Amino acid sequence: MKREQWKEVLKENMLTLFTIVGVVVGVVLGIGLREVPDEGESWAPRDVAYINFVGDIFLRMLKALILPLIVTSLIAAVGSLDLSLSGKIGGRAVLYYVLTTVMAVILGIVLVVTIQPGKGAEETSGDSQGAIRNVTTADTMLDLVRNMFPPNLVQACLQQYQTVLTPPKSNPNEPDISLWTVGGKFNDGMNIIGLVVASIVFGIALGALKEESSLVLQFFQQLSHTVMKVTGWVIWLSPIGVLFLITAKLLEMEDLGEVFSKLGLYFAVVAGGIMFHGFVVLPLIYFLFLRKNPVRFVANMGQAIATAFGTASSSATLPVTMQCLEEKNHIDPRVSRFVLPIGATINMDGTALYEAVAAIFIAQLRGLSLTFGNIVAISITATAASIGAAGIPQAGLVTLVMVLDTVNLPAEDVSLIIAVDWLLDRFRTVVNVLGDSFGAAIVAHYSRKELEKLSNNSETVPDLNGKSQRNSLGHSAETIMFEERL
Repeated sequence: MKREQWKEVLKENMLTLFTIVGVVVGVVLGIGLREVPDEGESWAPRDVAYINFVGDIFLRMLKALILPLIVTSLIAAVGSLDLSLSGKIGGRAVLYYVLTTVMAVILGIVLVVTIQPGKGAEETSGDSQGAIRNVTTADTMLDLVRNMFPPNLVQACLQQYQTVLTPPKSNPNEPDISLWTVGGKFNDGMNIIGLVVASIVFGIALGALKEESSLVLQFFQQLSHTVMKVTGWVIWLSPIGVLFLITAKLLEMEDLGEVFSKLGLYFAVVAGGIMFHGFVVLPLIYFLFLRKNPVRFVANMGQAIATAFGTASSSATLPVTMQCLEEKNHIDPRVSRFVLPIGATINMDGTALYEAVAAIFIAQLRGLSLTFGNIVAISITATAASIGAAGIPQAGLVTLVMVLDTVNLPAEDVSLIIAVDWLLDRFRTVVNVLGDSFGAAIVAHYSRKELEKLSNNSETVPDLNGKSQRNSLGHSAETIMFEERL
């Protein structure tokens, strides 16, 4: 490769390389700075907060983009499609998400049953970080449906509904949860699934009205154009942001050696299973369906992977994921901006695998013998729980409670694994983001013929640098050349 070509490659991948360097430097700094206090002492929470400040600002910026990005992208993408194509793309995406989630759960169960990390492992105490909400599978799935239809869209930008079970006043220690009072409350946190559904419905309405709503559709397309421009600016801060986020998180840990000596095998099983699913199973599916090089695809997602690891939030990583898919892997924006917000909400392969392994590990730790029926119940519940988990840090801990309930283990047992959950959360977020990305690519591949039929009448869609690009797969010379290289 000539010198000029090397320069071009480095220029194109400069941000990705800087972000990966930020992750590596963050890990090195976090481990190195742990030795700064005197022996036996740890960093004061206030000092850690100072170090985390820059990372927190970066994370706030990304989260601030979630609402305008999802709403404008979905409305513009769905509005530019016809009704039948919207249904086909959505159906293909959901089918892919369900199949890969089930595969992740099966892989996790096979690993934990075969290796049995809970046999002979030491119990470890952990801070449960406050009272753990009692939940059931039915309640979680009903909450998911309720949040799809928020009574107030403004409130959905700030809060989401959550079922709360409380024991009867006459018997606060009542063990039968079916006798508890069912209530509900709105908790702080964006109701992403509700906003996704509302945006899709609004986009479908614009598509149905066609010429009558062309001005409104153009407004959202231009607004999306503006949001993408701002997103591009924020993404350039990702190398510094993830560096400080990871450094601060490592400094928060009290004793890394003790934690991994007690939970090392469990950590290895979960992390190994998650990485195998994300970097072997999903690329293999991509290759089988598209007959294209998955290594190149994953390499082009490097910046999104590094950001996912740093933020531990698939929703916060969404702007970066869109950029990598559209600019590096040349996925049609109408597909990526339709499929990715849905995937960031319901597609949680890493979370599903983690919850299945964690529940069986705790059962092994407690000496509980599981039947085949128990394992099937865990697999079904873990799949349902992952769909109900929000795309935010450590949401899997909350839904893990209902998976534990399937094998009659108390919610408090979550504290046994919480010591390493912060790190596993980053691994599973990486795989969640990869799963969304592969899904968008596969859906785009099988929707390309329908998209080509619309190409002559379609509008241009802004990319993340503010430039316009054709709204069809394979209709720009750059895209054709890219696909030929694969």
